[in-house]
Amino acid sequence: MANQTRLGRTAARALGRLLGLRRAAAPAPGSTGPDLDYRPRDDGRPDPGEVVWAWVPYDEGDGRGKDRPVLVIGRRGNQLLGLILTSKDHDRDAADEARHGRTWTDIGSGVWDSRGRPSEVRLDRLLVLDPATVRREGAALDRARFDRVVAEARRIQGW
Repeated sequence: MANQTRLGRTAARALGRLLGLRRAAAPAPGSTGPDLDYRPRDDGRPDPGEVVWAWVPYDEGDGRGKDRPVLVIGRRGNQLLGLILTSKDHDRDAADEARHGRTWTDIGSGVWDSRGRPSEVRLDRLLVLDPATVRREGAALDRARFDRVVAEARRIQGW
């Protein structure tokens, strides 16, 4: 069983590398950290401040995941930094989410959701995305909501 688990984790890491997705490492001491400037552009390419769609692995790291909306909050070199969006209301299960180390904030609705449902952003999990793996541009978040999300993510993640 241990070999199957190790094999599953190895396959999940390989799939993540293939798709250009990985968890963000903490910035090195003395580094300037990520570039988090708000600059959405209507150019068909993903930019900080935009909600895009990308394949995101589940927390279990077993190779499973799903296509989901991601708020691009910045760049680190050529890679995009993003936070997961969901239409699920985590206020109802906040204690359970906190017990598992997951922190969410409400951002309201936007054109990224075809049904106009309110969304939440996960603050504790920073994704690193290869821009080539982002499949489509969704919409730009307004500056005030973007700034609030980035400030909360900085507080939660300590960067």
